[in-house]
Amino acid sequence: MILHGLFGSSDNWQTLAKKFAENNFSVYLVDQRNHGRSPHADQFSYHNMSEDIFELINDAKIDVMNLIGHSMGGKTGMDLTMNHPGKIIKLIVVDMSPKKYPLQNKEVADALLEINLNEIKTRKDAEHALAQKIKDAGTLQFLLKNLYWKENGILAWRFNLGTISENIDKMSDAIDFIKPFEKPALFIRGEKSNYITKDDEPLIKKYFPHAEIKTAPQSGHWVHADNPEWFFENCLEFLKR
Repeated sequence: MILHGLFGSSDNWQTLAKKFAENNFSVYLVDQRNHGRSPHADQFSYHNMSEDIFELINDAKIDVMNLIGHSMGGKTGMDLTMNHPGKIIKLIVVDMSPKKYPLQNKEVADALLEINLNEIKTRKDAEHALAQKIKDAGTLQFLLKNLYWKENGILAWRFNLGTISENIDKMSDAIDFIKPFEKPALFIRGEKSNYITKDDEPLIKKYFPHAEIKTAPQSGHWVHADNPEWFFENCLEFLKR
């Protein structure tokens, strides 16, 4: 099962999911609550999302599974291992530490809130308006993938911008640990990213004593997009070992 990051969706992982499927894995791509095509809800926290995943696992009659989670999805995965460790065989966390972070992504949420989609009639107009606020081209294109035609002539965001914005501080929360996860875990950080630092390694090892920590070369926070071949090969080796 693969879990995307904040403002993302399962579509971000289609190419890699197909490669895992070609290597004899049954792959579940999930839109987390308030993202993609999943339902919108007022409650939005890592524990809310991990309990959604637990419900999905049971509904799909999955006994045990491997889990890959990027960023927000990584913390959802960590919460799941704490509360339902018996369901997880191996955990891969992509560019995220269990720690509490300073408030992040508020400027992105604020920029999105300032875009009045009722006044925008084309995707190009939306891109131009958002580009005034979001200067990083990669982030801009990543966000624009969430735009869709709600009805003829009316654009909308697939994510639940209001609830995400109101709860953006919760996305910086640490994971509440009950006890260590005693199964294999792989933490992958981007070489150009600061989400997992050297100082985070003792905390990771405390709660994931069997964790390996690897650094993906030539990668920022979106490791799987920046260096997909390296990412796939290292994940596959870990999962098949």
